Amino acid sequence: MERDKPRGFTRLFRAFGASGKGLLGAFREEAAFRQELALAVLVVPFGLWLGHNGVERALLVAPMFLVLVVELLNSAIEAAVDRIGLERHVLAGLAKDIGSAAVLMAFVLLAVVWALVLL
Repeated sequence: MERDKPRGFTRLFRAFGASGKGLLGAFREEAAFRQELALAVLVVPFGLWLGHNGVERALLVAPMFLVLVVELLNSAIEAAVDRIGLERHVLAGLAKDIGSAAVLMAFVLLAVVWALVLL
């Protein structure tokens, strides 16, 4: 039996509420997210200042937001794996390592874009 799903503005308000809870939870529980958010406080204004036009500004700022998005996804993976069980398992470790690698790749993208735009 299918449950009634909220529609329209009710769904939108609930989605924003869930997103807010997720951001707050990541801020409270994840040191890496707090560190990357602190970096974003520096990178975003500098990117807006150093870019000569809208495209350059977007290129300098967007990868920083991507780092935050990937970190949120990585944190979600870690939380789900930890919820399943805290015992060591090869696949659990692999899932966490792949999530970590995704964050690293987002940082590589950030560095490459900044180098290409500014140099």
